[in-house]
Amino acid sequence: MTMSDEHVDNEQPQAYQPGEYERSAEFLRVLNESARLLGQGRPGEAVERLLPLHEAAPANPDVAINLGGAYILQRKWNRAVKVLRRAVAVNAHNAMLWTNLGAAELGALETSGPKQQATAIEAYHKALAADANAPNVHYHLGLIYAFRGELIRASAFFQRAVEINPADRDAHRWIERLETMHDEQPTRDSLPGDGESSGSVGPTLTGRGTAADGESPFSLN
Repeated sequence: MTMSDEHVDNEQPQAYQPGEYERSAEFLRVLNESARLLGQGRPGEAVERLLPLHEAAPANPDVAINLGGAYILQRKWNRAVKVLRRAVAVNAHNAMLWTNLGAAELGALETSGPKQQATAIEAYHKALAADANAPNVHYHLGLIYAFRGELIRASAFFQRAVEINPADRDAHRWIERLETMHDEQPTRDSLPGDGESSGSVGPTLTGRGTAADGESPFSLN
């Protein structure tokens, strides 16, 4: 191998290598059980199962996805951020980790501030760098930009969301809504939120496809 070849190889990200315990049947059984609990809306029980795994393997991406997701479901944003940041430092090309980190950094959109939004946007873009078609990421970016009143940018992300998933009804509704608001600059109060009445013509600001909701991509092995 030449020096130049070695230099190129050293620049390539190293894939995470699980240890012997992480490959054991017991480890995988507990990990899968945690995913089942999360899917049933039982994050507290999932945390109890996952903490020993996380202590043993804090950089394991599947453990971090599930534990971070459990904390997000409990709205324990800071704990989720701590878990997920540690994992992405070792698994920089894992789009699911970055997606859940984006949700954790943002917290509740309706009460988020500019700093939280900017940090979430950065994480979501890193998810797209890892996987340009990462599920729901364009939709979440569209929500943030709509909330900030950046309607042209929001529309572009919703458009990309429907290109990836033409059946995305929420993204379609947002595109239609933003078209009617083209000449207006909405405030936060004028955008549809979680507490809006059933007569709303647009989708809510609630995200989908992250650990913040029932479509969370929890990790199964």
